[in-house]
Amino acid sequence: MKKEVAEPSSLPFEQSLGELEAIVAALEKGSLTLEASLTAFERGVILTRACRTALEGAEQRVRILTEGCPDAVPEPFITLKAPVTAPLDHP
Repeated sequence: MKKEVAEPSSLPFEQSLGELEAIVAALEKGSLTLEASLTAFERGVILTRACRTALEGAEQRVRILTEGCPDAVPEPFITLKAPVTAPLDHP
């Protein structure tokens, strides 16, 4: 039976980040099988993208508030839906 996993976009940022931290810890421990490691890594990539999107949205909201434009409305970022197997973007 496969465990139900919530979509990161439906989770609060803090919950996504906590799950991501647990995945990193499990991968660093090295006790997972290869298949379990790949599954965990895949989930980690998805969570990383969801956290990045949430942080970009928060950054945009802060920028609007600090630039003195009280009537400005936040606009959604355009994000490309990349396959899960795509490498992470590193700044």
